[in-house]
Amino acid sequence: EVQLVESGGGLVQTGGSLRLSCVASGFSFDDYSIAWFRQAPGKEREGVSCISSSDGTTYYADSVKGRFTISSNNAKKTVYLQVNSLKAEDTAVYYCAAVRISSCYYSDHSAYQNYKMDYWGRGTLVTVSS
Repeated sequence: EVQLVESGGGLVQTGGSLRLSCVASGFSFDDYSIAWFRQAPGKEREGVSCISSSDGTTYYADSVKGRFTISSNNAKKTVYLQVNSLKAEDTAVYYCAAVRISSCYYSDHSAYQNYKMDYWGRGTLVTVSS
């Protein structure tokens, strides 16, 4: 059974940090690029970050660049999202997703934000309070 299980969300004050984890099972992890998305209440889902399976290159949305860091431990089949300097607008459910494409980015029209992801987790809630 394919699973992506997120954890690490919670309630944090503005300026705080969290480390989100995404544990994968049931598929060939090394062949999949892994992305984090988020969805805030009443807003569209947003691609936050991605790590390419081919070479570990990382990508970030402009809104989180410099504050979030994605990393992967392939031996543990786990992808992390370190989220620092949190703002109220970072409040959202954070999802990890997997796609069998070796790079998160080929062009502005072919990037993880608009890929059809193969697998999704159920999400973990991050709430930032002021």
